Amino acid sequence: MACIFCDILSGKRDGHILYEDDSHLVFLDKYPIDDGHTLVIPKKHYERITDMDPEDVGKIFTLIPKIAKAVLLGSGADAFSLAQNNGKAAKQIIPHVHIHIIPRYNDKGTVWTKRQIPTDDVLSELAEKIKSAIT
Repeated sequence: MACIFCDILSGKRDGHILYEDDSHLVFLDKYPIDDGHTLVIPKKHYERITDMDPEDVGKIFTLIPKIAKAVLLGSGADAFSLAQNNGKAAKQIIPHVHIHIIPRYNDKGTVWTKRQIPTDDVLSELAEKIKSAIT
């Protein structure tokens, strides 16, 4: 089965990359729930978090505060939600472990199901703002 996230990792597909280290890749969701919706993935392909070694689960979640802080600063959001789905019944669309960091805005409310389709230029501009906020 082809994996969109593995294609982004290999360079076969473009992604608005925010951060990369030896084990993880962070990029903007192409169909965000809200402005700045970010995905954190392990470079190694795992379908579910239960397939991962506990140490690798710890490493990916250790990265979340750093990325979430940059998402807040770069997007101007007031808060954020985290989500991580495992399996079709849980609404996991891409069968590669990923953690959603979804910015939340006081003036917009919190909606889980509404998706947008921003332009590539909008995503590129936002990616630069978030990348510059990563410390």
